Amino acid sequence: MKKLTLATAALALMASGALADDVVRMGTEGAYPPFNFINDNNELEGFEIDLGNAMCERAGLTCEWVLNDWDTIIPNLVAGNYDTIIAGMSITEARQEVISFTQNYKEPDPSRYAALIGTDPSVIDNGVIATQSNTVQAGYVAETDADLLEFPTPDETIAAVRAGEADAVLADGDFLRPIVEESSDLEFIGEPMHIGGGVGMGLRQSDDELRATFDAVISEMKEDGSLNELLIEWFGEDTPTF
Repeated sequence: MKKLTLATAALALMASGALADDVVRMGTEGAYPPFNFINDNNELEGFEIDLGNAMCERAGLTCEWVLNDWDTIIPNLVAGNYDTIIAGMSITEARQEVISFTQNYKEPDPSRYAALIGTDPSVIDNGVIATQSNTVQAGYVAETDADLLEFPTPDETIAAVRAGEADAVLADGDFLRPIVEESSDLEFIGEPMHIGGGVGMGLRQSDDELRATFDAVISEMKEDGSLNELLIEWFGEDTPTF
């Protein structure tokens, strides 16, 4: 798997918008395993890092990865600080009013609630629920009778549950599953549910040519099975494939 050191990513972050036409700056969070994260060697790794590198290689483009906090990831795309968002972002109508998306490269995974073992499931309806801010899960909780507690990063939502600041966390099952499976203090509560659409690459609404390029590559990878191989590698045999 190709990886990129944070030093290189930092250089990309400082680069101006006037890059060569065949260089695409790929914006990601680097804090959302297994989609994208920083490994123990201080390198970017994850499903979307492998996918983004493969897509750029097939399109004959050079990728430069740019790290950006989730809260400002859309505004900084629109401002031209990078050219794409590839960061586990669900395709929603609200986001499509501001940016455009490629077709999905991952089917939507059910969102799940996780809480300390023994927690009464009724907290889903009337407790304090932690989510990462500006996510489809945050929007969902805001429409319920539960109290929403938002955090900038997904790791902080888990920490809030463990510290007793929140009764449960609501997040993508893909993110929560390995955490719950590997912990001795957390369990899923309630039923899985679908919130939002599939995951796609975000682009500025004016970048029709670049969107069409990546759309064609995603279609090619769906047809030849290489996208399914990456999905199974990072999410397991049970993950939905194309």
